[in-house]
Amino acid sequence: MLSASDLAGRLAQDAEAVCRHYLSAGRRAGNYWLVGDVGNNKGRSLYVHLTGPRAGRWTDAATGQFGDLLDLVRETCGLVDFRDVAEEARHFLSLPKPAPVSSSRAYGADDRPVDRPAAERARRLFRMTQPLAGTLADSYLRERGILRASAHAALRFHPSCYYRDLVTGRTTSYPTLIAAVTDATGAITGVHRTYLSPSPHAGGVGKARVDDPRRALGRLLGNAVRFRFPANAPVPVLATGEGLETMLSLSHVMPAMPMVAALTANHLAAFNFPPGCQRLYIAADADAAGRHGIEGLSRRARECGILSLVLSPELGDFNEDLRWLGPDRLTARLMAQLIPEDAIAFLPA
Repeated sequence: MLSASDLAGRLAQDAEAVCRHYLSAGRRAGNYWLVGDVGNNKGRSLYVHLTGPRAGRWTDAATGQFGDLLDLVRETCGLVDFRDVAEEARHFLSLPKPAPVSSSRAYGADDRPVDRPAAERARRLFRMTQPLAGTLADSYLRERGILRASAHAALRFHPSCYYRDLVTGRTTSYPTLIAAVTDATGAITGVHRTYLSPSPHAGGVGKARVDDPRRALGRLLGNAVRFRFPANAPVPVLATGEGLETMLSLSHVMPAMPMVAALTANHLAAFNFPPGCQRLYIAADADAAGRHGIEGLSRRARECGILSLVLSPELGDFNEDLRWLGPDRLTARLMAQLIPEDAIAFLPA
């Protein structure tokens, strides 16, 4: 009879088939299976490694749950006794497996395994961009109250970036705001793309009218888009949050504070702290997924001896505060939330 590790290994050999069977509400994205949670709800919080040495390992960044595919079978089926889990796994392994979906109409080019690593493709895309200043992407951010975005080396512009609809397979291109995702050494590991409308309308420059105007490529886990990060130096005080516009809004009124945008609640919870970090400010969003990301990151910070403090906006997020309440009122709100020495160091007098 197969041991628990043998069963988990057998399941991992066909991880995608396991996911399609037990997590049918999810979808493949590159070398991962993405789904909302172990209850098979739609979303992106839970990711399963489909290939490589970690094939079959999964993590729910919103809840902190993790494990192998035997754990996944247990959770999705609501089983308690290991004998029942093993029986379910053996039953699955005896079933005929559906052929992997390889048609370009099943999932987009960004989601298919390719020979070139995703991080390499991300670096190549970033090399094809141009400076942000004076571009449509610069106008997009300016209309959101972010006036000095072109000062950030992580932000660039691509005039015609490839986009594939993951449902229909239709391809087109759009002007795109490109943000570099980097690791602690400053090496680019991925990019974040915000596809923009090529024709500004009466309300100004907006996102492209597609189902998914924001997409990421490359290795994001633990990494982030970084603003005002010192090169090869400790970062004792840091502000972090999910969205680009949220963190750029904070940077607008605190230009000297190092900041990172982790891009999603899942990646926020998994962000790798920089060397020398002593205090971590976490920008809150109003949604439930954001709260899970904050809780996960705060818990990890405590375990590392880092003081974490949550910054809360008056409205839905800090970009709304900047746009609708103005920089002076946003500054006053932050003044009341920062530790006094940080308020003196990073807020205008």
